[in-house]
Amino acid sequence: MRMSYQTQSTVLGAPKLKEPKMYAVIMHNDDVTTMDFVVEVLQKVFNKSPHESAVIMMSVHRGGKGVAGVYTYDLAVTKKRQADLMSRQRRFPLKLTVEEASVGS
Repeated sequence: MRMSYQTQSTVLGAPKLKEPKMYAVIMHNDDVTTMDFVVEVLQKVFNKSPHESAVIMMSVHRGGKGVAGVYTYDLAVTKKRQADLMSRQRRFPLKLTVEEASVGS
């Protein structure tokens, strides 16, 4: 006796993927870290152009803080740690924080 199995294939819609949450790396102003060092960090760690680095540095200087970049969580934390290491090596107290980015950042 031959058994016949019938399989039914149901095609499901493609899974809907959520965009990952984004996080901003914030630089905070202090009275010791030089402007040149802030620009260097922005260029080397955050891959900003010289002009963009200067604009962000002035935002930090005048406004007390500025956004160095917006990334997925793991990348934001990695970039913060790279900047922290540079700061420690050069003996600057540059403070960076990682915050969930607002919608539209």
